Amino acid sequence: MFIDPAIFLAALGITTLELAEASAVGIALYAESRRISALLAVAAGVVIIMIPTALAGSFISIFPLIYVRLFSATLLLYFGLRLMKSARRSFRYQREGFRPKVEEREKGLMVTAVSVGAVEAFEAAIVLVALYPNNYDSTLLGVSIGIIAVLVFSFILHSQIRKIKQAAMKVAVSSLLLSFSAFWYVESVKAISDLLLIPLFVIFFTIVYTVSSHGIHAANTRDN
Repeated sequence: MFIDPAIFLAALGITTLELAEASAVGIALYAESRRISALLAVAAGVVIIMIPTALAGSFISIFPLIYVRLFSATLLLYFGLRLMKSARRSFRYQREGFRPKVEEREKGLMVTAVSVGAVEAFEAAIVLVALYPNNYDSTLLGVSIGIIAVLVFSFILHSQIRKIKQAAMKVAVSSLLLSFSAFWYVESVKAISDLLLIPLFVIFFTIVYTVSSHGIHAANTRDN
């Protein structure tokens, strides 16, 4: 087994970076819900993407990157819109002073958690797709050590993650998913700077927050 240090470090870096973000959100969701299923759902979102990517290995290189990005963008758009609807419900529960049924809370929690795991894994997979064909063993080793590092990091720092309001969390995650969706749709036809993600996030956050919170406020006004 020949290990290429450059490819190993690239795989290690992208895996650690992206999955650390997913882990942080998963821990926050667990702190909010006290359900271990939140962490398991984040892990499921990661596994759904990472395992097929690893198994496909060098065969992934036969697919043009444009198709990978379009598929990713479409999936993120779907999850982003679902989370926006879920955020509206969370704002309503928050304002009306009652909690949703257990089944509804669990469903919203699962959608949020799986979405986070999937989107972060997709970001890593986009890079890994280009690394696997060059040196499969080095890439797989980097991914494996990156996952272990994130698990250790999460265990040590889990108590420092503050609780996050579900409505705010869903608005933020929905905005993130929609931002990456729009970014990858545009990048499929024209190369653009990653810095564009910042204004995109601000725009989508404003839209999602306005639709989620103002829509509930308008409904309450009509009821009164």
